[in-house]
Amino acid sequence: LAVFILIFILCLFSPPFLCLCHCQDEEKEYMGHGPAVLLAPLFKQSSCSYRIESYWTYEVCHGKHVRQYHEEKEAGQKLNIQEYYLGTMSKPTDVPTKNVEGQLTPYYPVEMGNGTPCLLKQNQPRSTSVLYVCHPEAKHEILSIAEVTTCEYEVVVLTPLLCAHPKYRFKSSPVNTILCQALAGSPLRPHSLSQLDQQQEELLRPHFSPATEREEDTSPVREEAYTSTHKPLAVGGQAQVTVGTTHISRLTDEQLIKEFLSGSYCLHGGVGWWKYEFCYGKHVHQYHEDKEQGKSIVVVGSWNREEHYEWAKKNVARTYQLKDDGTQKVKVVSHFYGHGDVCDLTGKSRQVTVKLKCKESESPHAVTVYLLEPQTCQYILGVESPVICKILDTADENGLLSIPS
Repeated sequence: LAVFILIFILCLFSPPFLCLCHCQDEEKEYMGHGPAVLLAPLFKQSSCSYRIESYWTYEVCHGKHVRQYHEEKEAGQKLNIQEYYLGTMSKPTDVPTKNVEGQLTPYYPVEMGNGTPCLLKQNQPRSTSVLYVCHPEAKHEILSIAEVTTCEYEVVVLTPLLCAHPKYRFKSSPVNTILCQALAGSPLRPHSLSQLDQQQEELLRPHFSPATEREEDTSPVREEAYTSTHKPLAVGGQAQVTVGTTHISRLTDEQLIKEFLSGSYCLHGGVGWWKYEFCYGKHVHQYHEDKEQGKSIVVVGSWNREEHYEWAKKNVARTYQLKDDGTQKVKVVSHFYGHGDVCDLTGKSRQVTVKLKCKESESPHAVTVYLLEPQTCQYILGVESPVICKILDTADENGLLSIPS
């Protein structure tokens, strides 16, 4: 529906004008299908959407389950899969809104429970809320996935199917057109408006003559290429950057290696609730930052050279990989960090094995950090970066690194 409003405008020192406003009225009542019916084709297809993070792969099989898994296959060995079911299908109870990219966005929630038991919550099953959001150009992509609380996850999926329902579209402020028509005896445009346009043209006109002065060469700054985990995605008219791999300081390689090996330059990573900090030869921290409560830190492990030596006698601290030319190259070095914070579930100190691995990347300063917990409060921290490629071959029999000559 549209409403036409007549407006009389009295301009200073100008004759009156009659203007017609073509204003948008409230949208008419929607008589189409509800969100469950609109999404039914997606659920019937038995299709799945995937998102690859630095270590984990997330699988959302629409209307069925959410799974988190990692596949690993060594040469000559069978495929090893580590997986957790984060939730299975249950019926939604409410249709709330969520702040997506600074815009209040309606979504259709699908609750999934009965996932893999969570040790940190007395073996209660993991659960996931899958939030379906209207996006006309999407192909059911996963926009984000986060662990909002321990073993409780939230996945945002972009889908065009909900856009048929007006209550699930992005709400934009209407732009109303005003058409003005001069009354009898009035000029086509008010004199004051013509003068204002002329003043603006004078201000925008360059203050030099193109014939006598050359325009300065202002080549645009090169925009850094995104890695495979840094692809911008437009949502609601704004750009979203999904971060899985972070970038470390733009120091020279020599400076960076010196500061990294001295422990003065720490690496950070992780997505979701917990983030991780690794300071070589010092500590491994797990932390969460809150605007109101500040920063909470869990010490996962602290460095002690003698304890690492004892650990290296019983474990492999340096592993090799055979190159095409028949020579050996260090593939991974492992370090032991003990004496972390006491674990409530075991009553013992946390400890972590840090695995430093070479990872080639388009960006020479990219770093990927991920944390695994194969046993309660016993962790594996993976750190992968092109910078590590430059120092792996300096590892001694205990896996300790040094500045390359």
